[in-house]
Amino acid sequence: MRLTGQKNALKEHEDSELTADELMQKEILRRIALKKKSEEGINRLFSDPVGMLTEKPENILIISVPLALITVIAGIIRIALEEGGRHILASTAVDDIVVLAVFIALTPYAVLVTREGMRIRSIETALPNFFRDLAGMNESGMTLPSAVHTVSGGDYGRLTAHIRRMDNEISWNIPFIDAIVRFGDSLGAPLAKRSVDLVAKASVAGGNVSEALKAAAEDSYEFVNLAEERRNNMIIYVIIVIISFLVFLFIIGVMTATFLQTMADAGSAFYSGAGGAGAGAGTAGAGTAGGAGSAAATGASTFGAMSVGGGQDMELYKRIFSHAAMIQAFFSGLVAGQMGEGNAVAGLKYSLIMLAIAWIAFRFVI
Repeated sequence: MRLTGQKNALKEHEDSELTADELMQKEILRRIALKKKSEEGINRLFSDPVGMLTEKPENILIISVPLALITVIAGIIRIALEEGGRHILASTAVDDIVVLAVFIALTPYAVLVTREGMRIRSIETALPNFFRDLAGMNESGMTLPSAVHTVSGGDYGRLTAHIRRMDNEISWNIPFIDAIVRFGDSLGAPLAKRSVDLVAKASVAGGNVSEALKAAAEDSYEFVNLAEERRNNMIIYVIIVIISFLVFLFIIGVMTATFLQTMADAGSAFYSGAGGAGAGAGTAGAGTAGGAGSAAATGASTFGAMSVGGGQDMELYKRIFSHAAMIQAFFSGLVAGQMGEGNAVAGLKYSLIMLAIAWIAFRFVI
């Protein structure tokens, strides 16, 4: 207790040497830190569950993945009760349950990833104008806090709210360097973080901040233009991936409807003819001839079971093709995202759309 009292006394002594503005700034920072701490971890989940789950795309997996697992378990239990445990894997309902679980687990995540990508692109597009306006006002003789206050009244899209928050922090006597670093961290965009670090280091070093702002504006402008040019150039490859999947699905449909069906009819005809010949030979001939006829019938039966002659085998081939098409759909979407946007996760939207097309095709068309 004596040590605690000494620490409190030392703290009071240090506070007594601070000015009123410094004390106010210290109190504001303390309250901000407490507020931030109260919004982190499990506390955030109870105080603002929707905000916490949608703040980062991966947070939604906390809910969607368990729901998907529950769906799979409940579906398997239902199939086992209705059809028996031995028929679980043989039932096509298992495929439907797995596909449904994939949609439950990944659809919210794909939506949030797409929304986050749009937000980052909007922020990165507005950054060059923000830095350019800030540099121009600083060159005209305005201080950086005054320049920030002036540009906060402008329209910079999704960036506007963050600029106004930074202006409020500066008005609370938070140093410009601290405010702009917090500004960069709050944006959650790599380009913004890099540009803000450049401006902050120039301010700390006592250099020409206007030149640093101009450099940040030029750098972010070039980055945005190159990213846009890359997306425009790579969109053709995304289209090629999607068309390739549709062609693959069309070929499987044609094979199933024509080639496999023809083989099934031929196998059935062969089985019927061989069976009739074996039966006739077994009745009219002696024991040897009858045995040969029975052997022919048995061989024909075995061939019919191994070929696509039976209805059961036809359904098996259709199921194998459906699995191939769905796997192709999912991973083709990831490839399209990597090629088109430089991020495989961004291709989940293509994966889910093509997966839905494949499932509908095999359940209602093929």
